[in-house]
Amino acid sequence: MLVGEQPGDQEDLAGRPFVGPAGQLLERAMAQLGWAREGVYLANAVKHFKYELRGKRRIHKTPGQREAEACAHWLDAEIALVRPQSLVALGATAARALLGRPVAVQAERGAWLHERADGRPVFVTLHPSALLRLPDEEREAAHARWREDLARARDTAPVA
Repeated sequence: MLVGEQPGDQEDLAGRPFVGPAGQLLERAMAQLGWAREGVYLANAVKHFKYELRGKRRIHKTPGQREAEACAHWLDAEIALVRPQSLVALGATAARALLGRPVAVQAERGAWLHERADGRPVFVTLHPSALLRLPDEEREAAHARWREDLARARDTAPVA
């Protein structure tokens, strides 16, 4: 199960997670890795799109901890229903929601953390939207490292 932060503008309008630019980046990476999207459940820690209006555009705003806590029961219900063997946290908001503590993504990425009461291991990496915001000269190396993270998550997923 891959868990992101919150729906973006396109996800909010479509009513499905990871259909916008970040989702397209994730889908391409999964395809490159031979990881069938149909075999992975996609969810978000926060279930609503937090934004501010700029003209006619809805611009993403990072959800607060209280918003993540208010949505925690829905994420917990999804995990209970899907019963994934492991969880991949895409970004700090998802990692905090899954682990119940602040997570420094850059410091803790790329390893399985065994801290959840239900025994499910959590792998932490970047949210694909973080890659979309990088300067052009940093993007290729960051994408390669992120794909390596996803490959490690796929190949080494422990059983809960």
